[in-house]
Amino acid sequence: MDPSIPKDFTLGVATAAYQIEGAVAEGGRGVSVWDTFCAQPGRVLGGDTGAVACDHYHRYEQDLDLVRELGADAYRFSIAWPRIQPDGTGPANPDGLAFYDRLVDAMLARGIEPVATLFHWDTPQALEDAGGWLSRDTAERFGEYAALLGAHLGDRVGKWITINEPHSVTLAGYATGAHAPGHALLFDALPAAHHQLLGHGLAVQALRAAGVAGQIGITNVHTPVVPASDRPEDQLAAALYDLIANRFFEDPVLLGRYPQAPEPFTDLFAAFAAVPAADLAVISSPLDFYGVNYYYPSRVGMADPDAATDHTPEGDFARVGELPFAFAEIEGVPRTGFGWPVSPAGLGDTLDELSERYGDRLPPVYVTEGGASFPDEVTPDGSVPDPQRVDYLREHLAVALRKRAGGLDLRGYFVWSLLDNFEWAAGYSQRFGLVHVDYPTQRRTPKESFHWLARRLRERG
Repeated sequence: MDPSIPKDFTLGVATAAYQIEGAVAEGGRGVSVWDTFCAQPGRVLGGDTGAVACDHYHRYEQDLDLVRELGADAYRFSIAWPRIQPDGTGPANPDGLAFYDRLVDAMLARGIEPVATLFHWDTPQALEDAGGWLSRDTAERFGEYAALLGAHLGDRVGKWITINEPHSVTLAGYATGAHAPGHALLFDALPAAHHQLLGHGLAVQALRAAGVAGQIGITNVHTPVVPASDRPEDQLAAALYDLIANRFFEDPVLLGRYPQAPEPFTDLFAAFAAVPAADLAVISSPLDFYGVNYYYPSRVGMADPDAATDHTPEGDFARVGELPFAFAEIEGVPRTGFGWPVSPAGLGDTLDELSERYGDRLPPVYVTEGGASFPDEVTPDGSVPDPQRVDYLREHLAVALRKRAGGLDLRGYFVWSLLDNFEWAAGYSQRFGLVHVDYPTQRRTPKESFHWLARRLRERG
């Protein structure tokens, strides 16, 4: 049975600037780490880049018409830092501000709430050249960037998300080399986690100082972690991965402290041994909401040094065989085009863990991303059947709404994504959209899932 979506439950769609905007050399935009990463042979499947992507920079009116046709309450977009500050410092680029003025005003004209993400992975290359998120200075620059946008868009944006998935930037970008900027530092990447969280806190303070009218939060990606077996070593490995994937990005924000690492692994986390209390006070600046991105659970065991493990659920990594844990298959569940396990119950487990772990320290929650990739194609009659995505959304929304009915202050769900788009290191091989994009022609075709969700939204009146 299809879930009934309450009128006071925000149903939105989400995108990110580098994945859809294109126009990388227009409007005074500077170079980002993803421009550089895509230009390096072998980094991105098929040699794909985000140079054109969905050409949203020029086609945003058409795309927002689709959001209105869907009947979504809100549109979560990201602001390209290099479009505002081409080198990551200094005054705002007027052309960049003007683009987001047009975008936000076009949302409001259609009755769509703007939900702005300040950072969705596109660090200005000039900042990366100076150390990137391994440098404390980048956190300071991020606070200044937030202040510029708060002053300019603060009267119109309904919700602000400071950073999207510091977990992913740290693990994939700095620890394993799968994403930009492509460093494979393993545990030496952990300063990038702290500096992103510090940047988050500084951005919260800057937005509040700017007097923004909208609410402020952060988005973390979450995965419930289960041990690969009952063996003590697998239990320990699962606890370690839960720290790395979840708690090192939750606890400082919600509790004002980093979690304690298991005894055999304390040396790996030396970067957090002497974090200044003042930093933690900034990182734990009060929030109006907490964003949860959920895609799949993780089954983890102790690494076997003799096994030929060379990947994680997020892709092939240069040094993953040096990690002390390894990922085990989750059997008996469907798979997405990426090969990710489909587990609506995992969303419920994630929400339960957050509620139980943080209690009254947990602000109101939004699922800020949820979705799946499948090999969707336009049929001869012009339709795009994607029944697997319909099932995915039906089941995940049902879990979310049950948790809300059970007492969790869950206020909304954002589908990833509005459009098929550039899927980072996977290039254009994975389609997550409610709307099919034919990249050579830029033709947009709403899929079956789009029409299904539009009907659900019309039914609530």
